[in-house]
Amino acid sequence: MDRAAYQSMNAQEGEHWWFVARRAIIDSLIRNHVPLPADPRILEAGCGTGGNLALLASHGTLDALEYDEDARAIAAARGLARVEVGALPDRIGFGDTRYDMIALLDVLEHVDADEASLRALGARLADGGRILLTVPAVPWLWSEHDVLHHHKRRYTHEQLVAVAQAAGLKVELSGYFNSLLFPLAVAQRVAHKLLRRDAPLDARPAPWLNAALQQAFAVERHMLDRVRFPIGLSLYAVLSA
Repeated sequence: MDRAAYQSMNAQEGEHWWFVARRAIIDSLIRNHVPLPADPRILEAGCGTGGNLALLASHGTLDALEYDEDARAIAAARGLARVEVGALPDRIGFGDTRYDMIALLDVLEHVDADEASLRALGARLADGGRILLTVPAVPWLWSEHDVLHHHKRRYTHEQLVAVAQAAGLKVELSGYFNSLLFPLAVAQRVAHKLLRRDAPLDARPAPWLNAALQQAFAVERHMLDRVRFPIGLSLYAVLSA
C-alpha cells in the first residue's frame, strides 16, 4: 500500500467504525465457525500495522507476517505476536509450523497470485485447521480507495469461491457482509465522484456518526448465521484443506 494508506490505517484502526465493527464480526465468525483446539496456533498473513493482533491473540498463540518494514515495526511494537518479514505466496516463514487458523484479512486482493497464495497457506494448516479470509467485494465499486491501497481486484462471491476451490481448498462457509450500509456506501461513492471531493473515503467521520455507523455495521455479527445477504461491501470465507 502507499505510505499514506499505512499511516491512515495506523491512526484510525483503533476507533474508526469500519475497523471496530469488522473486528466484532471476525470475532463472531471465529467463535461460531472456526473449530479451534486447546492452545491453538494462529497465523495472521499480512498483518499491516497490527490492528487485528489483539483480537487474534485472544484466541491462541499468534504469529504474524508482514512485508512492509514500517508497518511490521509498528505491529511488532504492540508486543502481541511474533512478527516477521514475509510475503505471499512463497515467503510465509516460521519454519515448518502448522496452524489451526490462518487469518487473511483484506490481504488477498493485494497479491497478484491469489490462487497460489491460498494454496501455500492451505499447506500450512494443521489437521482440521481453517483459513478465515475477508476481501473487498463488488468489482463495479472500484474507486480511488482501491488504487490508494494497491488493490489488484475486488471479488464477486463466485470469483472468491472459484479461486479457493482452484487452490484445492474446501469452502466451509462464505458470504457477503457490510451489507446493511451498502446503499449508503454506493451513494457516498457516487457523490464523491460527482462532486470531485478531495477528502479520502476512509476518513473518520464525526464522533456521533462514527458511533452510529459502527453500531449499524457490527449488528451484522448477530445476523450472519440467519441471513444470507445478497450483496455487501465485503466477503468472508472459512476454508479447509
